[in-house]
Amino acid sequence: MRAAKIDAIFLHRVARFVRKDGTVSYEGKRFEVPYELSGQTVQLVVDPHTETVVGVENEAGESLGLATLLDALSNLQRERRKPKPVDTETTAVKRTGPNLVEIACAQYTHQREA
Repeated sequence: MRAAKIDAIFLHRVARFVRKDGTVSYEGKRFEVPYELSGQTVQLVVDPHTETVVGVENEAGESLGLATLLDALSNLQRERRKPKPVDTETTAVKRTGPNLVEIACAQYTHQREA
């Protein structure tokens, strides 16, 4: 068990952008990664001795899944799931009171009246 952890320390990490089709490139080859990662930058985990891609991690080093060599023919029939859209209603900040432009306008008007 400790030997596996020691081996993981010596693996290389290479940043790659995941294309819309759920693939990344490395050393002239294309690899499939989990489709949910489309549009994100991930770390490919590479074994430097065999030059093989072992997996995919995020910036914190947490495993995000496997990276498999792209089979172009089977990729044509690959079922893709669209990422869930972000709910803008829950992420929007509700403001109360005047905004910065209104505050500046009020201060300017107050200075002109004085």
